[in-house]
Amino acid sequence: MTYLLPPLNALRAFEAGARHLSFKHAAHELHVTAGAVSQQVRLLEERLGVQLFERRTRQLILTSAGETYLARIRQAFRCLADATAELRPEGVTSLLHVGVHARFVPDGLRTRLAQFRQAQPQVAIRLSQPAGLHELLEGKVDLVIAERLQRYPGYRCEPLESGFLIGPLGTTDCPEIETLRCCLLGHVVLEGASATKAPPVVDTASPAARPSKPSFAV
Repeated sequence: MTYLLPPLNALRAFEAGARHLSFKHAAHELHVTAGAVSQQVRLLEERLGVQLFERRTRQLILTSAGETYLARIRQAFRCLADATAELRPEGVTSLLHVGVHARFVPDGLRTRLAQFRQAQPQVAIRLSQPAGLHELLEGKVDLVIAERLQRYPGYRCEPLESGFLIGPLGTTDCPEIETLRCCLLGHVVLEGASATKAPPVVDTASPAARPSKPSFAV
C-alpha cells in the first residue's frame, strides 16, 4: 500500500510548534529559524486545506483541527520512535546514514570514521555510494558528501577537505553531526586512535562498476 503523507519536516515543525505554542521555541529545538518553522507550518496548512493554528499578537493557539491532528501525529511519532529503537543493535542509540558521491575514494574515510566511532560510540554509521542531493531530498540518506557545492532551500552545504557535506538545517547543528564534520575535516585526533581497533567500514566496489549498496560501520 502506498501512503500519501505530508513532508516529515513540516510535521516535525507543526508538532514542535504545537508543543511549545511558540515557533521561536520550536525553532530553537529544531536548530532552524522561527521563520523556517512558520513557513513549514504554512505549507502544511495549505497542503491539508485546514488551519492548524490561530496566530495572534505574541500568542499561538491551536485550532480544534490542530488539537485533533496533534494527538494523532504524536501517536504516529511515538510508534516510529519505538519501532526504530527496537531495530537498533545493543549499545547503539542512533544511526546516521551518509551518502557519498560516486567519485569519492573511501580509503581515507575509514580513519576519519574510526575517530568518529571513538568519539560517538553510541552512533552507528551507514554508508551508501553513490548517493547525492537527490537521495538526500528523498530522505534515503541523512547527510551527503558531495563532490561539488550544491545549495538547496532548507539544507546546509559546508566545505570539507575534499568535497562538501550537505544536510538538513534542522539537524546539521546536532552534536553527532558536528563531531562527524570535525572528523571529516581532520580536526578530531583521539589518543590511541591508531592503536584502537575500530569497527570496519565495508566499501562497495567501484561505484561506476556496480549499483549502490549500503555498507555498515557499527
